[in-house]
Amino acid sequence: MERTIIERGFYILRYTNEEANAQRYEEQVSSEFIQFHFCQKGSGTFEFNEGSYQLPLMSKSVILLYNPQKALPIDLNLTSDSAVVSLVISIKKFHSLFSEDADHIHFLSPENNTKKYYDTRPISPAMSVVLSQILGTKVHESMQSLYFKGKVYELLSLFFNKSEDADVEQCPFLVDEENVRKIRKAKEIILNQMSEPPTLQALSAEIGLNINKLKEGFKQLYGDTVYGYLLDHKMNEARSMLNSKQFNVNEISLKLGYSTSSHFIAAFKKKFGTTPKKYLMSVSS
Repeated sequence: MERTIIERGFYILRYTNEEANAQRYEEQVSSEFIQFHFCQKGSGTFEFNEGSYQLPLMSKSVILLYNPQKALPIDLNLTSDSAVVSLVISIKKFHSLFSEDADHIHFLSPENNTKKYYDTRPISPAMSVVLSQILGTKVHESMQSLYFKGKVYELLSLFFNKSEDADVEQCPFLVDEENVRKIRKAKEIILNQMSEPPTLQALSAEIGLNINKLKEGFKQLYGDTVYGYLLDHKMNEARSMLNSKQFNVNEISLKLGYSTSSHFIAAFKKKFGTTPKKYLMSVSS
C-alpha cells in the first residue's frame, strides 16, 4: 500500500496485491472523512465491526462510504492480482470542491449531510483510464503529489459528472463492455490506417456500431472526435519522426497521408505553433 498526501485533509492510497494469496490492508479513518474505493481489477472485501459485517468490492466498481456518526476504518482483504485506488477526503474539503455546484450531490444536501451514505456503481471507461495512470505512474517522487492531485480531481469530476446534454442512451452505453470493445477496435483501425483512414460510415460498418454511437462513445472514451484524435496522433507521430532526424518534411508528409506537404505544414503549425522545418532546426541545433 502506498499513501500520498494530496492536500490537508485529502490523501490517496494505492493497493496492489501481486502475491499468490489474499492480502490484508488496514488504515485508520475517522468519521470526518468520505472514502472512495475504486477497484481497477481483482476483488476484495471490506470488514467492519471486527468482521461482523462485510462489504464486497468487485472488479471495475467503486464504493463510496461516509458515516458522520461513526469512524469507518479501512480493513480490506484483497484477492491475488488485484489493484485498488482509494481516495480519502475530509467532509470539509469535499464541501469546498462543490461549493457552487453541489445541488446534484444528494448526500451533501442539508437533510442528508448528517446521515451515513453508502453507494456502489460501475467504473466508467474514462475513470478506468485515469485509474491506470494513477496505478502505473512513473513520475519522480518530488512530482507525485502534484501529479496525483490532477488525476484524483479528474477522477472525482468523472465520478460526479452530470452532463446537461446527455441522452438516455449514454449512461448504459458507457458500461456496455461490448460497445467499448467496438470503440477500441475503431481506434486501432484508424491508427493502423492513418495514411488513408476510412470514412465514418465505413468505420461504423466495420466495427458493427451505428455512427451516432461511434461518435458519442469515442468522445466519451478518448475525449475527442474520431478524426480529432487521429489528427492529434498524426502530429505527435510527425514530431517523433522529426526528433529522430531520419526523415525530411516531404517524407513525413507522405507517410502521414497528406496529399501535399503544405497541408501537413499548416496542420503541424496549428498544433505546435511552429513549422516542421523550424522545429527540425531547433532539435538539430
